[in-house]
Amino acid sequence: MAMEERAVPSRVVTAERVASEAGFKKSCIPEVGRLLKLAAAAKPDGVIAESGTGSGVGTAWLHSGLGAGARLFTVERDEELARRAAGIFADDERVGVLTGDWQLLQRHAPFDVFFCDGGGKRDDPQRVVEQLAPGGLLILDDFTPSPHWPPRFEGQVDELRMFYLTHPDLDATEILTTPASSVVIGARRL
Repeated sequence: MAMEERAVPSRVVTAERVASEAGFKKSCIPEVGRLLKLAAAAKPDGVIAESGTGSGVGTAWLHSGLGAGARLFTVERDEELARRAAGIFADDERVGVLTGDWQLLQRHAPFDVFFCDGGGKRDDPQRVVEQLAPGGLLILDDFTPSPHWPPRFEGQVDELRMFYLTHPDLDATEILTTPASSVVIGARRL
């Protein structure tokens, strides 16, 4: 594989610098970022959403796969982080950085790709699924791999992961991103 294929997009580098300057330590890891780039690229005219902008690292990965006809909406509760992230994308009218609760995204739904990394994932999972367009992709990261079925976390059945993996409106699976982390990805049934 050529080095260019594994290169980190320049806006990701900028967003990582912003995270460091802001002391933000929960940014999207490159393994998830590459999946986000792929998902956005698969929907070149799609409406892409992200809950939990942080400093914009995940947003930058999504942006790196964004088609010319696509729109990307991301929301962050922390006003300062949202302001910093908005600065990274100020030159691209396809990107909207919103400040506030994740529910602000609903006015832009349905989504062809929804990276739900912040609000909604745990507090209103049914509404998260309802925000997807038919065929829309849902990406949820920060899971701990489990060799068991049903999946377990800290000795208990992981009810949140089970919700998404067995939801009747989703075809979903879990993908190992590193030896210590996994992503649940699902497609809304047509």
